[in-house]
Amino acid sequence: MYNTSVPDADTMVRLHLSESPFSASPAAVAAATAALERVNRYPAPQRESLVEALAEHWGVSEDQIAVANGSDELVLATALSLGELSRPGLVTAGTFPGYREALERIGRGAVELPLRDADLDVEAFADRLLHHGIGYVCNPHNPSGTALSRDTFGTLVSAAHAGQVPLVFDEAYQEFSDPGLPQTRDFLDRGAPVLALRTFSKAYGLAALRIGYAVGRADLIAEVRRTLNVLPFSVNRVAQAAALAALADQAFLGAIRAGTAERREWFCAELERRGYRYLPSVTNFVAVQVDGSTEAQNALAKDHGILVRDTGMFGFPGHLRVSLGTENELRTFLDALDQLTAD
Repeated sequence: MYNTSVPDADTMVRLHLSESPFSASPAAVAAATAALERVNRYPAPQRESLVEALAEHWGVSEDQIAVANGSDELVLATALSLGELSRPGLVTAGTFPGYREALERIGRGAVELPLRDADLDVEAFADRLLHHGIGYVCNPHNPSGTALSRDTFGTLVSAAHAGQVPLVFDEAYQEFSDPGLPQTRDFLDRGAPVLALRTFSKAYGLAALRIGYAVGRADLIAEVRRTLNVLPFSVNRVAQAAALAALADQAFLGAIRAGTAERREWFCAELERRGYRYLPSVTNFVAVQVDGSTEAQNALAKDHGILVRDTGMFGFPGHLRVSLGTENELRTFLDALDQLTAD
């Protein structure tokens, strides 16, 4: 099974974890290298420098930012901290399983709302949110790669506001999309109990360092921070230094966005040329329709040394989520897929 840890993954074609093939900003790498000289010192437990920089970047107050050890830690912290804890959380089926797993592990439980044609059923989610303690929405969506419109995003925010139910938007892939697409930051002035989870792992290329942050309503962030304080040194010194430098290098991020869009366009055109169907994406991956996706994933790994993600692990079978690696890696994948489908 190649959806779990693969011992020799570094020797294979890695198209399974939405990693950036462009690496990180040279400024971020230099900052991380310099920080290694002080590895004998604990990192700043309140991450003040990065919190200040993120607040300035987003045009919010510092009490609206919480920095953590990647989005995963923030998923757990929000599940532990926010909303009426006696009520289960509302999540969607067919998406990142971490929301449901965190809610179930801490005893809150989770209710899954089925997708509708590979998309979030916005009206149904908005209607049901009132009866839950917290909600989680992945936007842009993983693993389909689609994104909400401004109207549908607003519908969800309004539902959270009406019921005062905290709503967490996981925006791990937002940096890859068109800046004009709606995001949580656009709705913070409405007073709704919403927050966004962001990461430096994807577009910023710092996956190995594990650092992310939340931006949202100040009272929600305060609760999340109280939970994060249980592990005051969870965000290491090297990660903080690299993230601070990466955030400052927005020119590099702009180049990543442009390069990803160009590669996505090329890859989708190549899929069409070869007769494959896929879901439209605004991210750094594309969900390619493949019958027997689990078997295809395993055969690609075992026989061709190519790692991709079977979306069946998300409860969304019938597709392979393919990260937008280098053009050579993607050609290798396509040639191997041609061979598999021919056989």
